[in-house]
Amino acid sequence: MGNDGGKRAARKSELRARYNGKPGPVLLRREMIAFLPACGLALLWVGPEAMVLIGLTAILVGWMTRPLPVPPESDEEGCDPATGLLPPSAAIAEMAASLQDAQRRNRPTGCLILGLDAPDQALRRLHPKEFDLLLRRIGERLQAQLRSGDVVTRWDGTRFAVLLRPTPRLGLEGMIQLCGRLQEAVSEPYVIAEQTQQITMHIGFHLVGRSAATPAYRDDAATQAKADARANTEAEAALSRAETAANRAMQSGPGAIRSSRSDKIATKDPGAHPLSASVGEALEAGHIKAFFLPQISTDTGGISGFQAIPRWLHAQRGILTEREILPAIEAAGLGARFSEVMLYAACGALRDIARDGSDFGPASLPFLPGQMSDPKLAERLAWEFDRFEIAPNRLRLIVPQAMVARLDDPVCSHTLHAIKRLGCLIELAGFGSGPVSAETIRQLGPQRLRIHRSLTAEIDHNTEHQRLTAAIVSMAEGLGLETLAEGVPGIAEHAMLCQLGCSAVQGPAIAAPMPISEFLEWAERHRTKLDATPQIGRR
Repeated sequence: MGNDGGKRAARKSELRARYNGKPGPVLLRREMIAFLPACGLALLWVGPEAMVLIGLTAILVGWMTRPLPVPPESDEEGCDPATGLLPPSAAIAEMAASLQDAQRRNRPTGCLILGLDAPDQALRRLHPKEFDLLLRRIGERLQAQLRSGDVVTRWDGTRFAVLLRPTPRLGLEGMIQLCGRLQEAVSEPYVIAEQTQQITMHIGFHLVGRSAATPAYRDDAATQAKADARANTEAEAALSRAETAANRAMQSGPGAIRSSRSDKIATKDPGAHPLSASVGEALEAGHIKAFFLPQISTDTGGISGFQAIPRWLHAQRGILTEREILPAIEAAGLGARFSEVMLYAACGALRDIARDGSDFGPASLPFLPGQMSDPKLAERLAWEFDRFEIAPNRLRLIVPQAMVARLDDPVCSHTLHAIKRLGCLIELAGFGSGPVSAETIRQLGPQRLRIHRSLTAEIDHNTEHQRLTAAIVSMAEGLGLETLAEGVPGIAEHAMLCQLGCSAVQGPAIAAPMPISEFLEWAERHRTKLDATPQIGRR
């Protein structure tokens, strides 16, 4: 940026030196006086034709050598015409300089790509010039939230690039806080052409640590040129990673934040699954609903909790289960919207149960892989808890085995710790179906282990399943954790799990998933049956 500013200043100085003077009438300039004697002599010696010829020559020479006006001063020369910011080509040079400075000062740096959510709606409401004014206002607000050395540039279309100067305290938590501050600043209403516009932005960021920066010191011009070329290459790679994270954030929903350090979620071809084309419409139309599966305590026989399970009321295929719904959701890239629907249903069920004066324990909700990469998940959960007036410990988030490998990712770890600080409970699913280390249990800090259905099947006569389940239950008791057996198929398996000391059970032996209205009726019948059961008296 400094080099570009120096070139612009030098060019302006050159223009002033070259065209020093004020523009005015051509024939009244001092340089035209020399042509007056020539015109007079031509009239005396040759005639009027020669005088007219010399006069026209004088006019032509005067017009070609006239002083030009100096262009007005402008700080936006060479900048993007719509926003007044540096163009996209300047982002790579600025990022390369930041990387070199970071290595020289041994400090981390980073870059962010910010994009408007649903820009087509704003384009339909505003004239193109008014939309450019909106982009200019957004750029001004972004600059107001940054330090003096940070740079904001126009990126691609309705996106902006923010390039941070090296700082000793820049980390993951600081980047997430910066993203939230930028989103809060741009979300304030704009008044454009007497219309109030309110927007949201998705953000993808890339954090460059101390060891990843490009060396800046070289001894000669050749090696310095190589260092500059390498810095440009790494700058392009850093901005590309931030842009990829921004694309994932855009797919996750309005106001999403994603980091380039998170594991990339594979996006499947929508045509790879036969239901992916219609699953989005089904979500919005309310055809995919949450059914509820009761969980029974093996100590008291009462309801100790329930799990929200998706069901698709398909017009041609009937009722579809989660085994058919989740692959279609993943192929269509609608994981964030699906999570919103399930969370809304679970919180609504907890509120209805509380209003009914009952207490059936916490609601268990599956934790999708895409949610682990959302650093704002805890804020979204807190907002839902406030809206439904329920406590955070009324929700259990089920962490599947497939997400255990992502715990080393800093963004996923940040999200998990934020959820635990909020007060939500954690369940580790699929226990017994894959390797789980003691370090994983320590990092997750679950309150309950879910024993996989592969162990609960045939546990009434399969001695190997009995030994494995007994070992899991014994270990959980030693750690102070509860256990839940999934997919209990029958009464015999239920009885054996009670003998082995499992804390709770769920599955076909207890009840099938049902809507909330049927769940409340079933719970009332179950409570009546428990009250009618003879009790052993005490002296």
